[in-house]
Amino acid sequence: MSERNAAGRFDAAAFHAALDRTRQERGLLWKDVAGQAGVSASTLTRLAQGRRPDVDGLAALVSWANLSADDFVRRNDEPQAADTLAKVATHLRGDRNLTPEAADALEALIAVAYKQLATSGPE
Repeated sequence: MSERNAAGRFDAAAFHAALDRTRQERGLLWKDVAGQAGVSASTLTRLAQGRRPDVDGLAALVSWANLSADDFVRRNDEPQAADTLAKVATHLRGDRNLTPEAADALEALIAVAYKQLATSGPE
């Protein structure tokens, strides 16, 4: 493994999925995303193919979608399963559209589904 890959990698597929969720929530077409974010349609096409955006495209898209690029950097030494569920719980509890009870219910549903579907999850 190269030194560059030892530190981490950008998960373009997860980033594209997050953009797609945001696009769908806003009822937009991909061409609308390109226009509003100020990126080319080819940047979005490359992302859909699993390729990484350039730095300016990444900055424009994370700003447009109100995301953090850090959430899509995968470090090789990072524990995944417990960390993933903790991040989900944090996001749910920070969602102003959810009551604390609704956040608890969603967290429980997601934890069960994650444990059943993850290739190696928390016991």
